[in-house]
Amino acid sequence: MKFHRRKTFALGGLALPGLVHAQGSAGWRPTRPVRLVVAAAPGGSNDILGRIIAEPAGQILGQPVIIENRAGAGSIIGSEAVARAPADGYTLLINSSLATVPAVVANVPYDTLGDFDGVAVAGFSPHLLVVNPAVPARTAQEFIALLRANPRRFNYSSAGPGSGPHIGGLVLMARMNVEAETVHYRGGGPSIAALLSGEAHFATPTMASAIGQVRAGALRALAVLADQRSPALPDVPSAPQAGMPGVIHEEFFPIVAPRRTPPAALTALGDAFRQAIQQSAARVNEMTGVVPRAGLETSAQVMALLRDGVETSTRLLRAAGVQPE
Repeated sequence: MKFHRRKTFALGGLALPGLVHAQGSAGWRPTRPVRLVVAAAPGGSNDILGRIIAEPAGQILGQPVIIENRAGAGSIIGSEAVARAPADGYTLLINSSLATVPAVVANVPYDTLGDFDGVAVAGFSPHLLVVNPAVPARTAQEFIALLRANPRRFNYSSAGPGSGPHIGGLVLMARMNVEAETVHYRGGGPSIAALLSGEAHFATPTMASAIGQVRAGALRALAVLADQRSPALPDVPSAPQAGMPGVIHEEFFPIVAPRRTPPAALTALGDAFRQAIQQSAARVNEMTGVVPRAGLETSAQVMALLRDGVETSTRLLRAAGVQPE
């Protein structure tokens, strides 16, 4: 089962001059900085990934791409701000929760499929099952046994209602028949901070959010919630290897613009971000475990992936008994 949740740092590689010239030689070209809204607090997977690709995208476009964090309400605040922004090519959104929010939040103040145009997809990332090192479990099976012996005595940190980490926890509990308390935080960064402090016991964050802490030993990874191990964390078993074959959860990172953004702007922005993603692919995978995927070259293809994500998330969560709140 798979789910299809301000200042720019110079983390990405620089664009080649030929790419910059080629982008500016035809079609739309920005004449001022482009704003990339991250609908979460700093430190989460969307923020990390956005900052890595913003630098090369800005070099290709010939104008800086400025990161703006707009956290709150499980990514709804930032997403609504972009949906209501002028459709002129100067405001974009990166939000991995965009496809999952409608499945768990009633009365979303924007139309996920009607208020945005697709730009690009920054990549795909499996989630992890991680615990605070104080939790007395060294393997996923030990941890599941601990949850079953102590129903609702442990809590997991969510990045907000409808976020990938929220849904990952729901999938884990539904598939493994365990119970735990959900605690929502304002984004992936704060949810990881709560886990590091011991305020939360476990989480199912994206690899991008937690890979640094796992490598440093600050968090213990019990499984990659994918069918196969990840090269970024080769010592961590996949979900089937860890005895959880049904606990598969993958997140994707759509970049979108307000609906009715001029087609020429969508084309230029899409070309720039796809080039930036390819240039940064090795660094992104090393730092976050996120990988790009072919076949998402047009605005329509991005929106088709988003539509599939909304439908899949809704269907699976309803089957698990989760209703919008």
